[in-house]
Order: sequence, then C-alpha cells, then structure tokens
Amino acid sequence: MELKTRIEKDSMGEMHVPAEAYYGASTQRAVLNFPISDLRMQRSFIRALGLIKWAAALVNKESGDLDDKIADAIARASEEISEGKFDNEFVVDVFQTGSGTSTNMNANEVIANRSIEILGGRRGDRKLVHPNDHVNQGMSSNDAIPTATHIACCLEINEQLLPALKELREAFEKKSKEFWNVIKTGRTHLQDATPIRLGQEFLGYAGQMERAIERANYAKQRLSEVALGGTAVGTGINAKKDFPQKVLDKISAKTGLELKESSNHFQAQSTLDEVVDASGAMKTIAVSLMKIANDIRWLGSGPRAGIGEIALPEVQPGSSIMPGKVNPVIAESVTMVAAQVIGNDATVAIAGQSGNFELNVMQPVAAYNLIQSIELLASSARNFRIQCIDGLKATNKGPEQVERGLALCTALVPAIGYDKAAAISHHAAESGKSIAEVALEETNLSTAELKALLDPFKMTEPE
Repeated sequence: MELKTRIEKDSMGEMHVPAEAYYGASTQRAVLNFPISDLRMQRSFIRALGLIKWAAALVNKESGDLDDKIADAIARASEEISEGKFDNEFVVDVFQTGSGTSTNMNANEVIANRSIEILGGRRGDRKLVHPNDHVNQGMSSNDAIPTATHIACCLEINEQLLPALKELREAFEKKSKEFWNVIKTGRTHLQDATPIRLGQEFLGYAGQMERAIERANYAKQRLSEVALGGTAVGTGINAKKDFPQKVLDKISAKTGLELKESSNHFQAQSTLDEVVDASGAMKTIAVSLMKIANDIRWLGSGPRAGIGEIALPEVQPGSSIMPGKVNPVIAESVTMVAAQVIGNDATVAIAGQSGNFELNVMQPVAAYNLIQSIELLASSARNFRIQCIDGLKATNKGPEQVERGLALCTALVPAIGYDKAAAISHHAAESGKSIAEVALEETNLSTAELKALLDPFKMTEPE
C-alpha cells in the first residue's frame, strides 16, 4: 500500500511527509539523512523539551513578543508534548546532527502543526504558526538542546533515581538490624579474617547507598544550571536578557526543580562538562551497586558447596538442564546494568571532548547515554530491593563457621604477642583443631580467659 503524503516546506524547499504526521519537512529530512539505528531520544527528554517550549511561549506572550492566541496554542500543544501525547511523532535517530538541531526542529514542527490544528488551520500553514519564528522564538537548538538534557536528567534523578536509592538504603538498614546478632567470619582478600556481624556488612551497604544519594543530589545540583539564553554561540543574540530566567522560573514552579541560567554561556554551550561530571557520579553509583550485588551473589552461593550464609529469594528456575537449581538472577541483572552504565560513561567522556570552539557536537548521544544511565540505575535499584534484598534470610552457616575461624587468633595478640598467636594459628590449620583448643594446650591462659578473649561478638567493635 502506497503511503499517503502531504507536501511541507522548510528553508530548503518542499518535502513529502506522511499525511497524518505532525512533523514537517525538516524532520523528514533528518529521517532520511540518519537511518542509523532504532534509538530515539527518551520520554524524559521529550518531556523536558516540551516544558521549555511551553514556558517560552508564555514568557513571549507576557512580554508582548508573541500574539496571545498563537502563544496560547503553542503553550497548549507544548504541554501535550511534555505529557507524552505525541511521543510517536519524535522520529529522529539519536545519531544525528551533533547539536541536536534535528530533534529541536522535530519538536518545533510538531508543536507548530498541533498549534495550527488548535487554531482551526491546516497542518503546514507556516503563516499561521511558524516552527522557527514562533515556537523557537528566543531560542536556538544550541541552547535549547543542552537545557533539555539538563532538565531531563534532573527530573529523572529527582523523580526516579533518588526515591529508588532511598528505598534501597532503607532496605539495607532494615536488614542490618535484622542480622545484627548474626555473627560470621569476615573476609579480606577472599580469606578468613576476624569475626563480623552480618548486620555490619549490611550496614556497609546502607552506607554506600547513603553516599550514592549524596552523589545523585550533587549531580542534580550541577545540572540545574542550564544553557538557555545563550542562543547560537553564547552571546544571546535574538533573545531578551530576562527571557531565560523567566522561562526557567516557570519550569521550576511546575516541576519542583531549582533551575537557573548559566553564569557563563560560553562554557555552557561549548562544553559538556556538567554532563560528564554527572555521568561520573552515575558511574560511581553503578560501581557501588555492582560491589553489593557481587557480595550478595557470593554470600548466597551454594547452597551446599558455596558460602551460603544468606538465602536469596527464589524467583525463577536457574537451569534448563539441572532440576531444582536456583540462581542469583536479580543480583546478576544489577551487575549488567552497572556494566552498561560504566560503558555509557565512556561514551559521555568521549562526547565531552568533542566541543569545538562555541559548540559541542555530540549533544544527542551524550544526553541519551546519561539519561539511560539514570533510568537504568533507578529501575535496577528498585528491582534489586523488591525482588532480592527485602526477601533475604540469614542461614546458620556463618555462625557455625566462626569457632573454626583461624583469624580468631588476632584477639590473643594483646595477651601473648603476634608471633605466638601466629604459631597457634598455623598449628590449628595443620591439625584441624580450633584456636581455643590449641591455645589451651600451648599457653598459660585458662579456659575462662580464652572464652573471654575469643568471644567473637567482642571482636566486632573496639574495646
């Protein structure tokens, strides 16, 4: 069946576009120019771009720079964009013009044609609502796209990542209390070390998440300063001086963010430094989650031939050939997310190097990767809590191994010295006896003294 089309125009001339599409000629050119992948800018990015166009229309109306009816139609259409009603109209590949101009024009054209429709006109009537003159008034792709990137990331951090990290921290704190009286052998270098409470290990995980929350808040704070107002090269040509902050104030009031205009537009548009910085914070959070997920996998390994100190929730069969096998699949998914985020950070770092003079030319791929990292971390942290951490149980295996632990000899050092304690440890390892048994044979310490010195719970805190 032949696709029905209509003719739209842009500054380069006429283009056939799908008859029912809201986008226009510039977007269609980008579709034809960049048939690279099936990747499109995320919902959060489109939401942010819609918010920018919505606020800009209202500010231009208030300043008298835009006809009231046109401004109201643009504001309504832009709100619909931000709410997700036209997501299928955003058809431009992530791998496109480095400024993101194609995505900006995609938004301008969809908003313009929807505004024309609201005003009772026919799509493509640029005399009624123009995508550049009206929708894009006071802006350039060069400041709108980096601003949308920052806002999208701030929204995802605020609404998705921070709540997920806080819930995961609380889950670890709860497990820490639940496991506080479970004593086990600590491990350093994957070798037996002095005793530790299972609850103390989980307190460590809670501490990692507490610091992850701080890093996410730091990233949000860095990204809250945006490029809007610099227009083409940072000079602010064709924009009023108070335009950007008025726009940002409206978006802040609507979203709860605290957005502000950059104090230096030349750095804001020529670099991705804040995006690189934020991506680094996401990478650190990913590394933290990978460490925890790997610990959980090890602690739950077995159940008979592994460490087996905790029992993980059984969420699905683990093997197509071995009946009854259950794998730590939720923790494994966390580690894969971490790997993806670490890889995304490398992409963002390379993109950050690609600022030439007054513009960075890898805006879209940097935005896509940072937004994906935030979204993946949020959903993975939430799933980790729900599907794994909340249902963890302690087993008896940890406490049962403590008495056989060779590192218990560390507690004897103040009484008999390092060398004598080391000799007792070697003897115990060779003979299969416990530290207490060998110490009773080779020192003058009484049974009562040894019991007091080798109390594993006393070893879990300073004297």
